[in-house]
Amino acid sequence: MTATKDKFFKPGRVDARDKAATTDHTARAIIAAESTARDKKTEKLKALRMLREAEAVPEAAKPAKRATKKAAKAD
Repeated sequence: MTATKDKFFKPGRVDARDKAATTDHTARAIIAAESTARDKKTEKLKALRMLREAEAVPEAAKPAKRATKKAAKAD
């Protein structure tokens, strides 16, 4: 094992532009991951809602109510 100055001393200062670029890249990666997760969740919930609606008893099967005499006389 050879002794080098990198093992004994702190590395030099990081350029502000490099640090900003690293931060920007990391932030964009986090935002993209959150967006992907949100889209997957939305698709999953939409599929479950469509399945529930397909299995539900249709309301249109009930007979229509007839008009009452009072509503007919008002005309």
